[in-house]
Amino acid sequence: MDSFNELGIDELFIEKLKKRYITKPTNVQSLVIPNLLEGKDIVFRSETGTGKTFAYLLPILQKILPEGSNDTEAGVNKGSPEFSVLICAPTLELCSQIKAEIEFLTTMPSLLLIGSVLIDKQINTLRKIRPNIIVGNPQRLLVLAKMGKLKFNNLRFLVLDEADRLTAVECLEETTELLSLIKRGVKQSLCVAACSATVSTKTITKLGPLFENAQIAESDDHEILQNRIEHWAIYSEKRKKVQALRSLLSAIKGKKSHIKVLVFTSRGDDAEKILSQLQYHGVSVSGLFGKANKKPLTGAQRKEAIERFRDGKADVLISTDLAARGLDIPGITHVIALDVPEDGDVYIHRCGRTGRAGKRGKMITVGDETQLRLLAALEKRLKIIIYPKELYGGKILNPQEEELQIAICRLHIGDCNLQ
Repeated sequence: MDSFNELGIDELFIEKLKKRYITKPTNVQSLVIPNLLEGKDIVFRSETGTGKTFAYLLPILQKILPEGSNDTEAGVNKGSPEFSVLICAPTLELCSQIKAEIEFLTTMPSLLLIGSVLIDKQINTLRKIRPNIIVGNPQRLLVLAKMGKLKFNNLRFLVLDEADRLTAVECLEETTELLSLIKRGVKQSLCVAACSATVSTKTITKLGPLFENAQIAESDDHEILQNRIEHWAIYSEKRKKVQALRSLLSAIKGKKSHIKVLVFTSRGDDAEKILSQLQYHGVSVSGLFGKANKKPLTGAQRKEAIERFRDGKADVLISTDLAARGLDIPGITHVIALDVPEDGDVYIHRCGRTGRAGKRGKMITVGDETQLRLLAALEKRLKIIIYPKELYGGKILNPQEEELQIAICRLHIGDCNLQ
């Protein structure tokens, strides 16, 4: 489809999209929107940055908008006695981003229920605004449901965003129990949707009976990973990785006043150490991970870290994979990974933080010999090309360029900053 109008989206929402200069649906949106408008269950997979959130929000919000009303009238309404849309996501940041997109598209009452907010405050707010739409993480939603504060009688739409993470070991128990409560509580026809950049058959099986009749759909839009992101590999011994990271960040920054670089490491304690070392050397950096000084980061600390990075007050954000899941921050030009995941899905999610909204980006992996062998295996599996690079003289060079640079330095030794 060439337009949202052809997909059946109301002019009200089309005008909202134009404010973001969105005039043409992506492949995944063309695939998903008609199905949800018809009330069909769907599990869909599409690369990060292809518009999955709007793919489910646009048809769902249109379906629950009171017939014959405009958006202003919907906002005046205090909501149904029970909410009709539930969107579940694994991280606080992703939940917050989804809520922000809902508020961009409509004034219908919506509520964010996440674990970083006092539960008493959430219960009072839930009673006061009576939302049409609820967005939350499974742990907090489950607690409120068990307390009888969330009832699923009038639920019409259920969405699981980042479904693969919601069914991973750390979330599976809460997600499964929540889905079971929903299945028992719902009193009418329920339309379900689940999505991620990486949804496997195993994930779909774990979703259980609510999704057993769902259509499985995969967007054929593979352009981002293969064409809009350039993949690099840089060798470094394990003990010298932070030093290599500092040199790499310096080379990326050059003479620029600001850069926007996201750095991944798989372990929270490693992330904290890297953050401390970069801060010691004067790098403008924030950290987003599960714990700091062996204590969980508060919601306020996590929000501050993201906002500093988003607003350009920090050039670099250090994060673990789970903490950055679904993170959508415009303008990230480089993603740097300080380890290599065995799971290609993790690599895909890391890549997805750059190359968004039609822009290009770079994914750089810094690894030792063992890790780069794993990366070579991922290269074949994901059908991408990874280019080897080397740091020399404060620059990022191709291996053959380094040989030329060394020769030049030998002739003009005073002009080169040899490392």
